[in-house]
Amino acid sequence: MTDTDSDTDTDALPVQYVDIERARERLDDDTVVKQTPVEKSTSLGALVDAEVYLKMEHLQWTGSFKTRGAYNKISQDVANGVEEFIAASAGNHAQGVALAATRCGASSTIYMPEDAPQAKVDATRSYGATVELVGKDFQETMSHAQAAVEESDAAFVHAYDDTDIIAGQGTLGTEMYHDNPDVDTVIVPIGGGGLISGISTALKHLSPETRVVGVQATGAETVHESLDKGIPVTLDEVDTIADGIATGGISEATLSIIQANVDEVVTVTDTEIAQAILFLMERAKQVVEGAGAASVAALLSDDLDVSGETVMPLLCGGNLDMTQLQTVVVHALTQRKQRIRLRVRIDDRPGKMQELSGIIAEQEANIHDVRHDRSVEDLEVGEAYLVFDVETSGAEHAGAIIDAIESADYSVEDVTRADA
Repeated sequence: MTDTDSDTDTDALPVQYVDIERARERLDDDTVVKQTPVEKSTSLGALVDAEVYLKMEHLQWTGSFKTRGAYNKISQDVANGVEEFIAASAGNHAQGVALAATRCGASSTIYMPEDAPQAKVDATRSYGATVELVGKDFQETMSHAQAAVEESDAAFVHAYDDTDIIAGQGTLGTEMYHDNPDVDTVIVPIGGGGLISGISTALKHLSPETRVVGVQATGAETVHESLDKGIPVTLDEVDTIADGIATGGISEATLSIIQANVDEVVTVTDTEIAQAILFLMERAKQVVEGAGAASVAALLSDDLDVSGETVMPLLCGGNLDMTQLQTVVVHALTQRKQRIRLRVRIDDRPGKMQELSGIIAEQEANIHDVRHDRSVEDLEVGEAYLVFDVETSGAEHAGAIIDAIESADYSVEDVTRADA
């Protein structure tokens, strides 16, 4: 996938390293963009037999890398007389544009999908932007934003299909190299491709031997098909918890750079992303959104071998809506059998709930909820189901609870939804 595998002339690519260096000069103000820390993760390293260094860009102003590209573009446009900007975004680009425009003395209007996380909507407004909630998905929101541009004097700030945006994001690649010049592999989430295009351009200039791995959510995957067809592929709809990379398409510019500079692209499921979010909370003590955790999900997957390497997964965003956090945690705990739902068939008589609750309590498990279910076809007259939602310490503990209930001569089923 790199230029050694194709006929791509890297000198003809839309963004060059010199563009990234100029962007670094514009961003030389830590009140706009700060250098984010790198932290070694011994727990991740032990799991994958590698030296793992987390690039913690989720600690950037606005909670993501997006301010880099937005400020690089907007500062130049304002210097050329532009006073108003319009953008479309699921959330992080919105905040970057809002902050950059406000810092440059310009106004901004951000179009966001109707179901955009409320935390990102509120944050975007707090940075000085006017927010318009339109569209059921990113593509529809984009159409509304572009129509608004045609009816105004505003400049459009694309989330990824813009060379100034790509160059601004590339400053992160330069920073990652200087954080650890000996890094063997970097792992970068891909939505529209602007981030990985900028990072890979910087890294392939500074350290050509460094492997650049991109990661997409399976519900928003477009890169593999785009590479196969040689043209950008756009999805009619996307379905992923990682809203920050749910663009549903890349551009000609980002496709050309990915083709030249990115060594490998892997995909991860929402379940793997949820597990990565929970892992980072538990072991790294970091709250990271779905897009930001995608790199760690890829690292923990079976599709990527980093044994013996020095690896740097990029945590690109930390704007996780608290309502989504609850959903993600429950999903991840369910996958780990730390939350289970048990359906026990009983004779519908007083005392049965107390008896079964006692059996579960003897196994030192916590019951979150219990209910009767009598409207089931296979039940005989006078029978019912008791359905318990139970917190366990894991699969072994869950098995012990089921064994204890069966030992008391009850019929029990684990009816935990696999997609819960």
